[in-house]
Amino acid sequence: MGQRAAFPPARPPRALVVGGSMAGLFTALLLARAGWRVDVFERVGTELSGRGAGIVTHAELFAVLQRAGIGRGEAEVGVRVEGRRVFSREGGLVGELALPQVLTSWGRLYGLLRQALPAESYHHGRGLARVVDEAGSVTAHFADGGSERGDLLVGADGIASSVRAQCAPAVAPAYVGYVAWRGLVDEADLSDATRAALCDHFAFSLPDGEQMLGYPVAGADEATARGRRRFNFVWYRPAAADGALRSLLTGTDGVTHALSIPPNRIRPEVVAALRRDARRLLAPPFAEVVERTPQPFIQAIQDLEAPRMVLGPRTVILGDAAFVARPHVGMGVTKAAGDAQALADALAANPGDLAAGLSAFEAARLGFGAAVVRRARELGAYMQAQILTPAERAMAERHRRPEAVMAETAVAAGIAA
Repeated sequence: MGQRAAFPPARPPRALVVGGSMAGLFTALLLARAGWRVDVFERVGTELSGRGAGIVTHAELFAVLQRAGIGRGEAEVGVRVEGRRVFSREGGLVGELALPQVLTSWGRLYGLLRQALPAESYHHGRGLARVVDEAGSVTAHFADGGSERGDLLVGADGIASSVRAQCAPAVAPAYVGYVAWRGLVDEADLSDATRAALCDHFAFSLPDGEQMLGYPVAGADEATARGRRRFNFVWYRPAAADGALRSLLTGTDGVTHALSIPPNRIRPEVVAALRRDARRLLAPPFAEVVERTPQPFIQAIQDLEAPRMVLGPRTVILGDAAFVARPHVGMGVTKAAGDAQALADALAANPGDLAAGLSAFEAARLGFGAAVVRRARELGAYMQAQILTPAERAMAERHRRPEAVMAETAVAAGIAA
């Protein structure tokens, strides 16, 4: 870390970005604009798919998109809603709040980023095997037997980061006691009453100890006109690790998966039980959404908090490889974009001194990442299968109220490093 790394003036420095999803693409685009030669290495051999997950945007995300050369307006990125509403079990409104926001889909945002990166810079089917971080360079060795050498290696490879597993093996995600059922349904497949109730709002239904939320996103063809959009839902439900979770993650083949399961392996009886519970517990519009969603899928909610983001003289992690916050803050993609921007800015502010640049980056983002994780824990406390401490009980009591849920879910306020 203490060695001053200078780059020969005849060539730009080279960055190896491990992970080709949002964090990796933001990193590649921003470093390239800062004068780096960048290559992205993605272990999956085909184009990525986010299973249609919805994404909440924030002002910082649009600012970083501009910096990355993607000057798209809100209407091109997603669907704008003007406010929020909470429904009772019977379907009546129990609260409304004006809170304009733009909601998008994983596929839409990934497509914009992927299109902006030159095709020759993105390499599919390159799973990382090991990193050799030496004084003069860093080398990524891949599972296919090949290797690449660069001046910097960025681990942007998500919650199951291979870079983090090798360089900081003691840092691992932890299951927090509840899951999110997620899904997308075409707006056109919903009844007129449900479209009127839900499809122009960020909406909630609050069964005891659970939370259902949903909002409109672009349709399968990226259309944002009414009637052609999709409705994205997330239903948080407690699931003890040694009981309900194990059952949910036991697939049609009898294999019990660790913390995720391919949607097509979810047993039909599990989905049938979900739909029955929706009719029993949720406001009727949300029950209809669950009923008409073709293939719901499960996300086990986990926390991850890395004590360091610089893991070697030339190795750094960012995005979900470093910090994973529960989705209640809606900051995952924005946090990754901010990490990438901070890295590019810190390196540009310390030309020829990689150690100083990486140190400045870590100082700028380590506290923020921890604050996002902390805030997400507060918002999600009441959905844990077990609430252990008085502090958790106090947070749970506060954040189960409709007013707090509407005002504090997926907003940047309340996050203090």
